[in-house]
Amino acid sequence: MTASSAPFKETFFPSAEMRVERRSDGSIVVTAVTPLKAFKPNIAAELARQARALGDKTYLAQRSSNSGPWICQSYRAMKRDADAIAQWLLNQKIAPGRSVLILSGNSIAHAAIKFGAMSAQVPVCPVSINYSLLGGDFGRLKHVIALVRPAVVFAEQAAKFKRALENVDFGDAVLVTDDPGLLQRPAISLAALLATAVTSAVSHSIETIDPDAATAYMLTSGSTSLPKAVIQTQRMLCSNIAQASQVLGETAGWKDVMLDWLPWNHVSGAFTKMGVLTSGGTLYIDDGRPMPGLFDESIKNLKEIAPAFYVNVPLGYSILADALEKDSELRKRFFGGLRLALYGGAGLPQVLYDRLQQLAVDTVGKRIFFTTGYGATETASGCMAIYFPTEEVGIGLPMPGLTVKLVPTGVRYEVRMRGPMITPGYLANPAANKDIFDDEGFYRTGDTAQFHDPNDIGKGLQFAGRLAEDFKLATGSWVSAGRLRGQLLEACAPLLSDLLICGETRDYLAVLAWHSVTGRDAGTAIQHQLAARLRAFNSGRGASERIERLRLLDEPPSVDAHEVSDKGTVNQRIALARRAADVALLYAVTPDAQVVLPGNT
Repeated sequence: MTASSAPFKETFFPSAEMRVERRSDGSIVVTAVTPLKAFKPNIAAELARQARALGDKTYLAQRSSNSGPWICQSYRAMKRDADAIAQWLLNQKIAPGRSVLILSGNSIAHAAIKFGAMSAQVPVCPVSINYSLLGGDFGRLKHVIALVRPAVVFAEQAAKFKRALENVDFGDAVLVTDDPGLLQRPAISLAALLATAVTSAVSHSIETIDPDAATAYMLTSGSTSLPKAVIQTQRMLCSNIAQASQVLGETAGWKDVMLDWLPWNHVSGAFTKMGVLTSGGTLYIDDGRPMPGLFDESIKNLKEIAPAFYVNVPLGYSILADALEKDSELRKRFFGGLRLALYGGAGLPQVLYDRLQQLAVDTVGKRIFFTTGYGATETASGCMAIYFPTEEVGIGLPMPGLTVKLVPTGVRYEVRMRGPMITPGYLANPAANKDIFDDEGFYRTGDTAQFHDPNDIGKGLQFAGRLAEDFKLATGSWVSAGRLRGQLLEACAPLLSDLLICGETRDYLAVLAWHSVTGRDAGTAIQHQLAARLRAFNSGRGASERIERLRLLDEPPSVDAHEVSDKGTVNQRIALARRAADVALLYAVTPDAQVVLPGNT
């Protein structure tokens, strides 16, 4: 049985009927007909409700060590710890405009600090651990400190973050950590916060939370400049959780068990933590990462914790597919209870999607429903999704509560959004805030999309690249680099894991690429295959889409050099700047042995 002929596993499809307005200027406005259900814009109050209702049910679980047992935290215990932290923060009488800065990765304590800060009405800003661990002059961390003005800094593991904690000026911020004695600077223990006696001031603070005040500052990736702090409110977060629960919750089974690695300083990971909370489920924190070697931890966890709902980025699914093909025990565990899988909005290659579906059919006799979580830091999290039967990957359609405006730009549409899940703006950044919305109040995402079928909007949209990634050749021809990258990865699958589109101010397009699967011969054989794939890809294409050269890279993308984001995706601009020498070799008059020419066989 082929994947396309097999039925889906148990899947609930709500109405995906759209209201469509076609305007004279060519723009298209799309809104879900089904309204967004009522929601309470107060996550701290939701934690209180779940603690009363679920008591000792496990909310979060984390490994005590890489091979240790799971440490579990119940809903009641999470409420107790969050209240103690909230009381301590209220006792500090933190001035308006200050925040709580979290330097640590995903953990039970991280969640308690975040919920405590929300309860005390102090904005919280979780930061990528790379800002503190990669060394150098800690430039990005210093920028964030100046931007969000922390009154409290939480770094759970003093030993791990010691260098940053002792070399960065945090001003008058109080440092909270597990072992203050390890540091050559004043600090207070997390245990001291958790021992704080709770008064009625905490419940009063929770009851009086302003749903439209800043509750979190989530940082953008800072791919082309220093990161911006996106203001997130309770209304934003809760409306986003409500819309996702309305269309995906029944299929996803968020009230059951989840296993997730996505970092909580990124909106996707933060959403999972809060979505599980509001649904009353259990979240196991996966310390693995979608990178060679680091994914072994995820495989071990998947064999033990079989989730009904699974989230990963395209690179993670590629590594997972390799593992599934080799390990029958993993296949049975992974597909056995899985009802819904979600991938990042920037595009799961269709070949990889088909490969995963065939593995599902071969293992359990049915396909798994795959959806997307397309959105941005400025939209709380994913606010578009696939919630209708389809075999094509893409970014789906607006979920209830969201209106999307598609503005024509060549053969594509720029995506703009309006709804309660959209940010009010950036913290202390008037220049960026000036251009964030159009004259109708739609947020400009900077992304582009195309319809799978222009004659049937119900089939959804597909991602077509970021406008910021577009560039001109020396000839003046525009190149849609993001869109081209996705098409080329599709055409070369599974030979390449990722690639960089080169050619800005050059006469022609060329590519730097990483070959994909460990154990495959990356020598002459793969070069012959790639040459053939490139010839087929170039057929009928003009200069702005035709690839004249491809050079294979030996060094994998570097986390330390910020080439790889916390989500495991490759930052195109940073990688190209760092690999200027490889670009020069790619365009050398006499190409070296690692350059593939489409005309060669």
